[in-house]
Amino acid sequence: MSCSRFLGSVGTIIIKCKDLRIIQLDIPGMEECLNIASSIEALSTLDSVTLMYPFFYRPMFEIVEDGWSAFLPEKEFEVLSSVTDEWRLSYINKDFSICPSYPPVVIVPRSIDDETLQKVAVYRHGGRFPVLSYYHKKNGMVMMRSSQPLTGTNGRRCKEDEKLVNATLRPGKRGYIIDTRSLNAAQQARAKGGGFEQEVYYPQWRRIHRCIERFNILQESLIKLVEACNDQSHNMDRWLSKLEASNWMTYIKEILTAACLAAQCIDREGASVLVHGTEGTDSTLQVTSLAQIILDPDCRTIQGFESLLVREWLQAGHPFQQRCAQSAYSNSKQKFEAPVFLLFLDCVWQILHQFPCSFEFNEHFLVTLFEHAYASQFGTFLGNNENERSKLKLQQKTMSLWSWVNQPEELKNFQNPLFEANSLVIWPSVAPQSLQLWEGVFLRWNRPSRFLDEAEEEMRRIIDYNRFLLDKFF
Repeated sequence: MSCSRFLGSVGTIIIKCKDLRIIQLDIPGMEECLNIASSIEALSTLDSVTLMYPFFYRPMFEIVEDGWSAFLPEKEFEVLSSVTDEWRLSYINKDFSICPSYPPVVIVPRSIDDETLQKVAVYRHGGRFPVLSYYHKKNGMVMMRSSQPLTGTNGRRCKEDEKLVNATLRPGKRGYIIDTRSLNAAQQARAKGGGFEQEVYYPQWRRIHRCIERFNILQESLIKLVEACNDQSHNMDRWLSKLEASNWMTYIKEILTAACLAAQCIDREGASVLVHGTEGTDSTLQVTSLAQIILDPDCRTIQGFESLLVREWLQAGHPFQQRCAQSAYSNSKQKFEAPVFLLFLDCVWQILHQFPCSFEFNEHFLVTLFEHAYASQFGTFLGNNENERSKLKLQQKTMSLWSWVNQPEELKNFQNPLFEANSLVIWPSVAPQSLQLWEGVFLRWNRPSRFLDEAEEEMRRIIDYNRFLLDKFF
């Protein structure tokens, strides 16, 4: 994004970047300045995904491991099948016809056949039937995720859905359904054809509502937060007031509280859990991912965290292309824009901050993931689901972020020198004094000049790429 102004014969272009950086270019000559401004404007609003940088990027490093095949569901299932035989891989969605936002392969209870899954998919919003998210080796409890059931105002039921959900329970055990909407919002959804599981049909399950905000409310929060962080008035009261008014820290508390609840049900109550909101692509994934970080030490390693992102965000159908379209500085309001993934990373940083020795990765790793989700030379976060990525042929035409990250010389930049493997469950605090503003993201560009060299180098790279695209397409 850019805006231009003139003072004499010098034009100024201000570029507001997706990583929250603001760059000012002073350019001699009015015509030259206008040409550059219009070029930047054109290149920042490309019509086609295939014109984006990842399709033209050529790596300068040797590819030791192909990141596209690093975290296949079959490999994940091998680990699961070594501890339990109660689950199976289903290829019912291999052509994306059952659920457009699910991957071709999912893990479901062994006792449930594909014909049953097909009927359940019709009963769940967007075809997102309950699938395995996490297996707790300590006690055999599981966490499933899905979208809302389509009960509607008539209280429609689906016996196949009841059978699938109950198949995850041990004999005599109860389960918890964590709905990431308020009870009021869930009831309103029934009027639009959606709804929630009625206890009369799911008697072994207790439903708990934990409201987590989404969409435009989150986007407005990010805009207000970034505005507060860019406030140059140096008035502490005003700064704190703006920070509080953004509600960003409140949303972090809500998400962490819901994740702790899910983890508590599994680890302390010895109960299985089903998590969903409306679509199951946003707040649902925040909760299931963070619960796994709390419960599973493997998710606190670099490889384990990458695997978590692949299966719980990329393969699970979080719409990155829509959610991460413009970031905080957009003049035009994007309907589906929301910093869902950034909020998740912020929550991970909060836990890392509270347990600095329990994570193999450092803060720099989380900041890097934030940057690449919004703008990247790699194809990993392009598209809204595996179906779209398949159509774009990203595996053949772009490089995976993991191919670069997992090089030994790069990995050392992301490693936490304080790391000591901790096999215990970790319980983060959500008390106000325990949650802090993530300065590494939100105040990064407001710090002294040690970042200027990095900013200038990045700007040169952007300008070179823009020249290349202009030569090729305009």
